[in-house]
Amino acid sequence: MPVSRLTGSSELANSRRFRLALVLVILAVLWWFLLGALERQASKVERQSVGLVLSQLRAALVVKGAEIMLDRDARLENYVGINPVGLVQQNWNSYEGVCKGDGPARGKWCFRSRLNVRDHAAETGRLLYRPEHRIQIGQRVAEPGATLGWMVTTQFSDRNGDGRQDESERTTGLMLEPVTEN
Repeated sequence: MPVSRLTGSSELANSRRFRLALVLVILAVLWWFLLGALERQASKVERQSVGLVLSQLRAALVVKGAEIMLDRDARLENYVGINPVGLVQQNWNSYEGVCKGDGPARGKWCFRSRLNVRDHAAETGRLLYRPEHRIQIGQRVAEPGATLGWMVTTQFSDRNGDGRQDESERTTGLMLEPVTEN
């Protein structure tokens, strides 16, 4: 009889250990799925945040382009490469100002300025963003830590469809164009 009691109690202990192991495995699988879902949501939030900033900058460029076109002495070409963040009356916590060193930190924006060749006093450059997560902005996919860039350029009516502005095609406004950052 004592042998059967030991066998019964060891079976009960083994059964409890098995259930505990099964619960731990299920919790680990659920935790893994939860972390994946959180990563996807963080990426989605970052993509929407970048899209919102770009939309606000594009709207500000439309307004600035209209102001320039109304001013008979101003030319749209003089505004190529400006820092578009200066046109928006909002301070973003994620904007670092002029880029220092390698560019912005992850999840931050900065403006990499260059001396304008035409007008040595004016600075031109590119707006840079370094994502924290893998995101897709338009047709561009950026891995975490990669740098995305945009530059203010002129918009024109491309009548012949070649993608280049000819002398007969007039400038119609300012736009934010994606560029590759070297």
